[in-house]
Amino acid sequence: MIKLENTKAQMRKGILEYCILSMLKNRDAYASDIIKELKTAELIVVEGTLYPLLTRLKNSELLKYHWQESTQGPPRKYYALTEKGEVFLKELDISWEDLTIAVEKIKNVT
Repeated sequence: MIKLENTKAQMRKGILEYCILSMLKNRDAYASDIIKELKTAELIVVEGTLYPLLTRLKNSELLKYHWQESTQGPPRKYYALTEKGEVFLKELDISWEDLTIAVEKIKNVT
């Protein structure tokens, strides 16, 4: 039998990349800020999940990072979208719109 929590976790995992890129659309962010925002949105993420994803997005040239001095300790790594990441996000926006329309059509079939 399929467990509800497993399915919900897979759904969240599937949209995490899109959500992270969307968060970085208008501002650079520190990894812990990304985690906090995802938790607030109830897309619970642990650091062990986020850092490999950020690295993969960086290696795909969708994200870049820069170091920023911190008043509360060592410098912090802030992530930002690259130009390639902005284009990729626009394509994901279109795909998300198409997907939500398709799901709504299926849900409304009587």
